[in-house]
Amino acid sequence: MSRPPQVEDLAENPIPASPAGTAELELRSFGEPQENGTSTTGPAHIVDRSQLQLIIAGLTDGVILVEADQSLTWANEAALAMHGVDRLEALGADVEQYRKNFQLTYRNNHPLENGRYPIERVVAGEAFDDVIVEVTPAGGNKPQWVHRIRSLVINDANGVPDCLVLILKDATDRFQAEERFQRAFNANPAPAVICRLSDLRYVKVNQGFLEMTGYRREELLGRSTYEIDLFQGAEKRHLAIERLASGETIPQMEAQLDLPSGGSKWVIVAGQPIEIGDEACMLFTFADLEPQKKAETALRHSEEQFEKAFRVSPAPTALLKLADFSFLSVNDAFTRLFKLAEIDVIGRRMDELNFWVDPKAFERFKAAAIETGAIRETEECLHCGEGDIDSLIAGVTVTIADEPCLLCTILDITERKRSERELVAAIDKVMADTSWFSRGLIEKLAELRSINRRDSTGAAVVTLTKRERQVLQFICQGLPDSKIADHLKVSPNTVRNHVAALYKKLQVHNRTEAALWGHANGFRPDAPAAENAKVTEQRLVRSPKY
Repeated sequence: MSRPPQVEDLAENPIPASPAGTAELELRSFGEPQENGTSTTGPAHIVDRSQLQLIIAGLTDGVILVEADQSLTWANEAALAMHGVDRLEALGADVEQYRKNFQLTYRNNHPLENGRYPIERVVAGEAFDDVIVEVTPAGGNKPQWVHRIRSLVINDANGVPDCLVLILKDATDRFQAEERFQRAFNANPAPAVICRLSDLRYVKVNQGFLEMTGYRREELLGRSTYEIDLFQGAEKRHLAIERLASGETIPQMEAQLDLPSGGSKWVIVAGQPIEIGDEACMLFTFADLEPQKKAETALRHSEEQFEKAFRVSPAPTALLKLADFSFLSVNDAFTRLFKLAEIDVIGRRMDELNFWVDPKAFERFKAAAIETGAIRETEECLHCGEGDIDSLIAGVTVTIADEPCLLCTILDITERKRSERELVAAIDKVMADTSWFSRGLIEKLAELRSINRRDSTGAAVVTLTKRERQVLQFICQGLPDSKIADHLKVSPNTVRNHVAALYKKLQVHNRTEAALWGHANGFRPDAPAAENAKVTEQRLVRSPKY
């Protein structure tokens, strides 16, 4: 008599599989075998089925017993729990009732047709293994469980099917976790692909990778890493291959992907080992370097163009750090103007080289650059190799290699200023006696002289006394102090005192400048005294220095 299978044996290998995929377990009676070798029927047969039920009742896998007449005769607690019921009757009295109580669909959402339910297939004698289905209770609108099902046929001593068995494994948690991962994987904007380590074939790809490369999903899935090399052109390609072969983390590295269109694309790629289901895989993530590469190329071209324009500019030009006003670069015109070699300038601060005749002017220069980001055309006196020069300085802030800088241009206007001073001196000389000048000529000379004078303090309000206005009117007419004294019936000393007061109020230094100021403010030498007096009774405006 053969020994009945023990619980421990079935726990390790519940049902040994036959080569054909259908396991067979002979159930023999506990009585003596008949002469023809068949087992006894009747009560002994029922006892054997009860023992089988006791053996499988405690298994974690669900088990449903089906008779040849398609009736469901027994199910363990695990099988009932996998259907959300606690009684065999809730599963269904037979296969037809089970199909009405539960709707089964494949993982691709295709419903199972009549006759293709696993319970129907086992009744038909079909052997199958690892059929994965989603189970929805009747009246439900979404699957609640995922079952992994295989079939088992138990034959009697004569080889006749005696009991049909469905073995179920609850895969709900696993597939829910995979679904969450799949949703996150697909929604991730970072391009990514997953390859299976057992055969190095790509099994998943997200939309980000397809958009970045132009591949279609079907062009990538199923192909191997040998066909589509993710590490082509990588500096550490050998390290990536070694880590991939051993299933270890692959550090970030630059690589060049071949595109289906025939071009290529620079990317940053990294690999992280993961498990999907029970399979070891490698998750590859990517960052597109093309925008960065294009920006770097454009920046390099821009810098090259800037460098060429900077070097060949005929105007002396310097590039300074805005933080401390130290020189980063100077062009050839700058070194020629200041008689300094470039190596003697680079890295040193502008104030260290003693360029500024007036230190306060340098402080104003710095404040304007920092506060406004620009230096308007400003006249300053600078030291250079052959003496002081008059210069016109302009500048604008720029960013070079993420460093705030000041691009500064210096023009030598010494000759121009000398010509202007000579012109002003000539005007002063010929205007010493303005009595013979016409009004139009005086106004033109005053305008010319004011243009060629450096702007200083700006406009201010001046209030003159009646006597000072009289004296100014006579100065505009070109009269000397003695003549003015005769007209006003005062002493020449008194006239000189009034003239000195006028000079101070008007901020002028001689009679010519006073006359020009008077002409600019409405004093007409040829007008009657009453008319000039009327004009000058108003508060006068002191214009910038002449």
